Amino acid sequence: MEDKVRIFFCEDDENLGMLLKEYLQVKGFIVDLFPDGESGSKNFPKEKYDLCILDVMMPKKDGFTLAQEIKTINVDVPIIFLTAKAMKEDILEGFKIGADDYLAKPFSMEELLLRVEAILRRVSTKKAPKEGPYIIGKFTFDPQKQILSAGKNNNTKLTTKESDLLGLLCENVNQVLERNYALKKIWGVVDYFNARSMDVYITKLRKLLKDDTNIEIMNIHGKGYKLIAPNAA
Repeated sequence: MEDKVRIFFCEDDENLGMLLKEYLQVKGFIVDLFPDGESGSKNFPKEKYDLCILDVMMPKKDGFTLAQEIKTINVDVPIIFLTAKAMKEDILEGFKIGADDYLAKPFSMEELLLRVEAILRRVSTKKAPKEGPYIIGKFTFDPQKQILSAGKNNNTKLTTKESDLLGLLCENVNQVLERNYALKKIWGVVDYFNARSMDVYITKLRKLLKDDTNIEIMNIHGKGYKLIAPNAA
């Protein structure tokens, strides 16, 4: 069954927030609602979101500031800004930060839904991750068989966790693999113990790939990991 789209929603107007949340849930989305930018900032890294809807004028932390923080965690996540201010300079500021759309209040729920669906259609047309095999320098990785090869008679059978983690790194080769996303995807829960376990698996993968000096799994402080593999395919 196809996974439901999860929406990150920050809105300080309690009535409007609940109304929109319930409407989007009826339309089949999972919606996590937060009442201000500060609580949103604390909770965004805990899940993998497909789209963000942010009110601009919020207490504690405004929507523009929150969007900038979100983009440092997940640069690709689409953002829709909601605002009571329709001034040109505010709209331009939102798009500079990386907004995908901008809705001025008041607006209809149907209009918001159409904007959400349009963005999701555009995002879904991006190239889907390949299932392998992957070429990583001198290595070939087959995630279906969980085998890492470096030549005809040099095959290493990976554990399920090793294979899943290497697969995510390959899907995001030469890009940052977000730590919390990997934890959620592989272990199901983001916590200290699973994070330490993932560090151990990263160390194991580094050892398996060490024979090719062009390959590196970098720690990206505060974000996650990056598999550096020139000419990867």
